[in-house]
Amino acid sequence: MALTLRRKPGEKVFIEDEHGRNIEVEVVKAEGNMNNALKLRITAPQVFNIVRGEIYGNNS
Repeated sequence: MALTLRRKPGEKVFIEDEHGRNIEVEVVKAEGNMNNALKLRITAPQVFNIVRGEIYGNNS
């Protein structure tokens, strides 16, 4: 499943698992000079592993 969203700095997306645990993804800053890069803040319970794509092996 995939979802594509447009978010502005300060806006959030919440992801909830089957146990009611939430992952919060917030756009902190939009970098206009770095190929439209975004700075994200991800807040999740410690049971979730949060890994950058280049470390996980998925660069897309």
